[in-house]
Amino acid sequence: MEHYGPETYGERVADLYDDWFGDHPETQAAVERLAELAGPGPVLELGVGTGRLALPLAERDLEVHGIDASPAMLDRLRAKPGGQRVHLHLGDMAEVAVEGSYELVFVAANTLYLLPSQDQQLRCFANAATRLSAGGVFVVEVFVPDPARYRDGQQLGVTRVTVDSVLLTAARHDPVGQRIDAQQIQFGPGAGFRLIPGVLRYAWPSELDLMARLAGLRLQERWGGWRREPFTAASSMHVSVYERG
Repeated sequence: MEHYGPETYGERVADLYDDWFGDHPETQAAVERLAELAGPGPVLELGVGTGRLALPLAERDLEVHGIDASPAMLDRLRAKPGGQRVHLHLGDMAEVAVEGSYELVFVAANTLYLLPSQDQQLRCFANAATRLSAGGVFVVEVFVPDPARYRDGQQLGVTRVTVDSVLLTAARHDPVGQRIDAQQIQFGPGAGFRLIPGVLRYAWPSELDLMARLAGLRLQERWGGWRREPFTAASSMHVSVYERG
């Protein structure tokens, strides 16, 4: 997608993100699992966004750091109650350009797929591994790819309907590049007209496991959700926990 950069999605969606995902039904379960895995901390979130997970983790007296490529996202997080408790870093999450070591490094809500190439995703794994403490873990939450959703390489769907707005998603799928180019289109009398572009490069669970191995990590556990649901052929998403190999 021409003129699309690491910060584009966050800059376009920052003022809408909490309306879309602030009441995500899995947030509480995700925070519980992450807090368990973090132990005494500290914690590093890649693609911290507006703090849906980072803020409640910080409220548990954990030292929480977050990286994001979008200044607008980080500004939203800082302005929230408790926002000053999260140590924020502007940058490319593939580089993991922070100091220190962490008991938990995590990337949630498909954010890993916003790195648009296999090389960048592999670099993210490798750099995350260097930031782990001796007993630390790297946690990845992503969807399981489903190419059958795309007919003739494309999809148009209704994502969200409210009294004042409609959110549509239009996407083109490249199965060879494992890439999805999408536009989220929001419009309505109270919402105006907005285009929020997104580029995803998805990966199969086995490919993520290989990236982990190349980074010196190994799969510790994989669940079908934050409540430790079994991961099966019917699972639409997974939470994968990687430890030092």
